[in-house]
Amino acid sequence: MHDTTASTITRALLVGLALLASALMLVACAGSPVLDAVTASTSSFAPAETDQPLTISYVVGRDATVDVYLLDASGTRYDLRRGQPRSASTEPYVLRFDGTVPTSDPVLLRRLLPPGTYTLVVTAQVGGGTPEERRLPLAITGSTLPIPDVQNLLVSPPTISPNADAVNDVTEITYRLPVSATVNIDISAPDGETIPVVTREEEGPYEQHHVWNGKRPNGSLLASGVYTYTVQAEDGYGNLVRRQGEITLEKVGQPEARIIYASIAPQRVMLGGVITVTIRVRNTGTVPIRTYGPASGFLYSTDQVFSSVADGHYAAQAGGFWRIGLDWDANSGGGPKRYPFRWALSQKPPDQWKVPGVEDWLMPNEEVDVTGQVQILQRETKMGFYVGLIQDGVGFFQDRSARTIVEVGL
Repeated sequence: MHDTTASTITRALLVGLALLASALMLVACAGSPVLDAVTASTSSFAPAETDQPLTISYVVGRDATVDVYLLDASGTRYDLRRGQPRSASTEPYVLRFDGTVPTSDPVLLRRLLPPGTYTLVVTAQVGGGTPEERRLPLAITGSTLPIPDVQNLLVSPPTISPNADAVNDVTEITYRLPVSATVNIDISAPDGETIPVVTREEEGPYEQHHVWNGKRPNGSLLASGVYTYTVQAEDGYGNLVRRQGEITLEKVGQPEARIIYASIAPQRVMLGGVITVTIRVRNTGTVPIRTYGPASGFLYSTDQVFSSVADGHYAAQAGGFWRIGLDWDANSGGGPKRYPFRWALSQKPPDQWKVPGVEDWLMPNEEVDVTGQVQILQRETKMGFYVGLIQDGVGFFQDRSARTIVEVGL
């Protein structure tokens, strides 16, 4: 019994001591100021001329909500912290101020405060009580700096159709910077996806130009819809400008086509004779394919190329236009000189094309039979001919198909 009684007394003493310590702590806290030891590392701060921030410190004696802000000579308030909960602590809270403040301006998001006389204010409020406040004078010195505005911003055209038809496939983003800045350009999709166009690019104080092709950086397609572009410019002092607008994507798609049949005949001709190529092509993509001449049935000689006929009217145009082509193994032309004999992917005469005499369209899932002729003037006994699909300025698709050896009698 004696041991049990001693143990009980010991536990009671420990509980009593704990309660006494808690009571003393509550009394100490109740007697502590809500806000104390408010200091600033300097009373004169030149943020544009130093890379060292202004250090603001304060002690919170009881759990409180804290505001830290600056007032300029006209009484305008610039918040550094607003409504921030802080637990009681004997260690000071430290805030580092680089001279910039957020703004309510939708364009100028953050700015470096101009030189002038300010008042640094720190307040702490317990519950719904009266806030305790400390004020310190602060002079911001140095030069007034220009804002890195995004001037004369133009996104043109505002509606694009990324489908590789060479009509409004891309948009150009142009603007002017008055000072050097770090620039970010992002496109926001309707579903919230962000597509980066320019990422932290250092740009000088001059006219700027960027191009967006309506796709993700990896080249994958986006859905049709209304997108938001954002251009942000930030200088080395923390001034941050943002401008936004809308860009619409429509008729999005990737052009695709396949040669589903090809024939080159006859396989024996005399020098000066004519061979005929017959080709069937299907639009296997989701968007129309633009095409132009020479028209189906056009006759070439082996001394000609597509760009030399009709006074150069059918010279290769910028990417987007598709044609069928015929070439042979010993042709010495490379690159754009490949497939010297080309025809439109259309059975119609040019005056019945979608744009008469200019271009026609092969619609998705549509098939077309194209014929072409070539007079053999090349003094070769055997010529290995083949066909291919060409998209001007882009590449050769289904290259070197339907190879056929034609024997030429001299």
